[in-house]
Amino acid sequence: MSQLFKTFGKEGHKASGHSQLKSSVQRSIRGKIAEQYPWLETTGVLEVILPKKQELTLIKLPEHVQLLVADRVVLFFSTRDGGWFPTLRLLHKYPDMMPRLRADQGAIKFVLSGANIMCPGLTSPGATMHDEVEAGTPVALYGEGREHAMAIGYTTMSTAEMRAQNKGIGVENLHYLNDGLWKTLKID
Repeated sequence: MSQLFKTFGKEGHKASGHSQLKSSVQRSIRGKIAEQYPWLETTGVLEVILPKKQELTLIKLPEHVQLLVADRVVLFFSTRDGGWFPTLRLLHKYPDMMPRLRADQGAIKFVLSGANIMCPGLTSPGATMHDEVEAGTPVALYGEGREHAMAIGYTTMSTAEMRAQNKGIGVENLHYLNDGLWKTLKID
């Protein structure tokens, strides 16, 4: 899964379909996003990002990936495992929308090449678990000494388990700086 958007936007990477969403489907997706990221709704940001009268398009990609697009800009994506994830561009505008974990300096170059985040990279000196989360939680991943998120993924175990086990994959990397999704500014 960590190479999800590595080739996105390049020739040969084709969408299997896209469709304008009916208002009932838009409401359903909006509701799921509000439930998953309550900060968006309590601060009123959800209405800014996804106004009720805005037309949304859903683009289906291989590997059961879907992109939620408004005004030709990808805002969220979902995977086969379910749930919606913001794009890094959206997260950079609204950094408080999801829980944060900070990887140590040594993990940064690996994360930026699409690697999953191993527990030692999240538990060592220089790393910080800003928020306590359960397994399967979407998280923003920051790098030591960096201001903006460098990746988005989901936890494979709780933060308590990451500390206790301190081995294995802690976060499945789905979208990272300079992958194909990051480089795609507008969908034609």
